[in-house]
Amino acid sequence: MLDSPIEYLKGVGPLRGDMLHKELGIFTFRDLLEHFPHRHIDKTQVNLIRDITYQTDYIQVAGTLLNMETVGESRAKRLTAQLKDTSGIIELTWFQGINWVQKMLQPGQQYLVYGKTGFFNGKPQITHPEIEALSEVSAEGRTFLEPIYPTTEKLKARGLNARQMGKLTSALLAQLSEKDIPENLPEYLLEQLQLTSRYRAYCDVHFPKTTDDYYKAVNRLKFEEFFIAQLRLNLVRLERHRNSRGVIFEKVGNLFNSFYSNYLPFELTGAQKRVIREIRSDTAKGHQMNRLLQGDVGSGKTIVALLCMLLAADNGFQSCLMAPTEILAQQHYAGLSALLKDMPVQLRLLTGSTKTSERKKILQGLQEGEITMLAGTHAVIEDKVNFKNLGLAIVDEQHRFGVAQRAALWKKAEIPPHVLVMTATPIPRTLAMTAYGDLDYSVMDELPPGRQPITTVHRYETYRAKVMDFVRTEIEKGRQAYIIYPLIEESEKLSYEDLMQGYEQVKSFFPEPKYYISMVHGRMSAEQKDVNMKRFVEGDTHIMVSTTVIEVGVNVPNASVMIIESAEKFGLSQLHQLRGRVGRGSEKSFCILLTGSKVSNEGKERIKIMCATNDGFKIAEKDLELRGPGDIEGTRQSGVLNFKLASLVNDKTLLETAKHFAEKILEQDEDLVQHQNQPIKNYLLSQKGKTVWSRIS
Repeated sequence: MLDSPIEYLKGVGPLRGDMLHKELGIFTFRDLLEHFPHRHIDKTQVNLIRDITYQTDYIQVAGTLLNMETVGESRAKRLTAQLKDTSGIIELTWFQGINWVQKMLQPGQQYLVYGKTGFFNGKPQITHPEIEALSEVSAEGRTFLEPIYPTTEKLKARGLNARQMGKLTSALLAQLSEKDIPENLPEYLLEQLQLTSRYRAYCDVHFPKTTDDYYKAVNRLKFEEFFIAQLRLNLVRLERHRNSRGVIFEKVGNLFNSFYSNYLPFELTGAQKRVIREIRSDTAKGHQMNRLLQGDVGSGKTIVALLCMLLAADNGFQSCLMAPTEILAQQHYAGLSALLKDMPVQLRLLTGSTKTSERKKILQGLQEGEITMLAGTHAVIEDKVNFKNLGLAIVDEQHRFGVAQRAALWKKAEIPPHVLVMTATPIPRTLAMTAYGDLDYSVMDELPPGRQPITTVHRYETYRAKVMDFVRTEIEKGRQAYIIYPLIEESEKLSYEDLMQGYEQVKSFFPEPKYYISMVHGRMSAEQKDVNMKRFVEGDTHIMVSTTVIEVGVNVPNASVMIIESAEKFGLSQLHQLRGRVGRGSEKSFCILLTGSKVSNEGKERIKIMCATNDGFKIAEKDLELRGPGDIEGTRQSGVLNFKLASLVNDKTLLETAKHFAEKILEQDEDLVQHQNQPIKNYLLSQKGKTVWSRIS
């Protein structure tokens, strides 16, 4: 029954059905059932108009409707009326559906009015109130808690206001029984967690008798959303572990041990050791490893990647590390070469600008197995590149690559290589558990010893001259600085103009030939960008003026100042990534957030967080709170995050509980064949094909 088209519900029909499709995405009875009220109001409680204050949110009042009049013309037209009770008068205003309202309401009659209060010229008003004749209300016999549903002005004009949506939902529930909403959780789980039944939850989330009934219903449905999502992700992972073939790294050999004992430049952190143990365990099992390594800026992911490549080499396998930009690939190559200079392994670099003669040698060396390790860009996945026996593929800043690009790497070997995807974009734990729950997941949450925390401060535009004086002082100490301008997504032209104005302004503070400035922006050719970046990396220029193209991966240990212009225009994770470009050497580093005098409350909140902490994971959690899961950079936009009631921000404990029970059930019954788990299996089979469940390629 729940799959029936919404047009077939009494009170809907083709016209309203079409409106419900377009406005709310309601196509079936199930869609209406899952169109949940965003709050309930106690319609038995009527307030006095004089009780309204600036703090009042929603209110219900009753009184006599006084004169109605239209004000203005055409698009600026509005309808106003006054409602008078024994204590005062409130103004009611409509901007849409004016003709319909005028037909429905009669001055002199008594009405019950409900809506969100505001003040205009110091007097209370309600815009687009819900309004009904008082005589009809008393005759009808009101429920204690009345649901208020999300609706739209177009639907209200068709008579489908929040109240009418409630009537449709009530009519639907009257037709349904427990067999139409079968239980999908095992009996023992309902008892253990004291959850209400699924049928009861759907009834009470819409029309509860008490607030307690409502909260029990919401809790049950939120748990179900998290639990089913976790089950599906775990089933995908189990399937991969069970069916995927992978090369076996049987031993930790001479290369790994020799490097670890003699050439490791610093003591590994506890987090680095833990991650290496996890990878060691994965690669010894005969199944393909598919692991996400998340480490904050500067946490030492590169050294972990190198040790894994040595592990592959010890077992006779080649490895490659793919980076999203040429400069980042070159930096990886330079860093790895310096570490491996006394080791008997051959490491090469392959990018789009590798010369033809050099490319031929590399392609031959890879095919014959002489080259042990390869660093590179997208050039690594070209058809001509063939490995003798690729055993490990590492992808850096994985969200910068498309699925097809990553998948091309796996095809470079008969048995798919082990895969390690790395990101320096911190992902909140709750998001990682849902968006990346089908991957094995490692976190590096410690910084190597000796890294100094970056001092972050906020300065207004009026302080610009002092900020530039500070930069000058740092340059005189032999340091370098970044000055970053926001990328205006809607307009490349505006971004370019902003950057050029900024560049001229910086030149006025730092005139040539005493100071040299590099500039990088989106309109430059890749070659020009690389040349300018290289000049800064090699210390030939003092200041890098840029848009956010330098956000990921540029490693200049000598840069000690990061100035972010119009910092209020950046998201938290972007600010954190940019800040991570400094503080990479042993010297004290600074991040200065420059803003205009007017900053929104949310902008102030972001800046306050940045100044308070260097911890990327705390920042990511706050970013999730401010922006919601769909907007967090680097996450996979998928059905996993389409929760109707559950919130990754507010329901963390419930998510942990759901994850725990999903894993526990699959540990004991991974095919869900036990009788007690039949409700889950039946539900999953009934939902097949209805949800997109993404997997990493």
